[in-house]
Amino acid sequence: MTVNTKKLFAVVALCLSAAQSTFAQGGTVGIDAATSSLTSYVDPISTLILAIGAVVGLIGGIRVYIKWNSGDQDINKELMSWGGSCLFLVLVSVVIKAFFGV
Repeated sequence: MTVNTKKLFAVVALCLSAAQSTFAQGGTVGIDAATSSLTSYVDPISTLILAIGAVVGLIGGIRVYIKWNSGDQDINKELMSWGGSCLFLVLVSVVIKAFFGV
């Protein structure tokens, strides 16, 4: 490499590092905006998950009641599966709120 090529390479590297630090400072503003936008969706999504859990619980309760009245001997498995799915949905709602600090 000649001396002029080394100088040109050094100038280009210096310009690129200066541009990178400028973009990095602007990136924090973008990340903050994305965070505030995302946290504004946490409450409605959490409420939606709880509503879905309520519907699943209602459907599961009706199915277990029908099986129980028909004399089915295997209602414990049905009750545990529907109850587990409702519990999972409630816990997901709580974990989402705790994760985003809302």
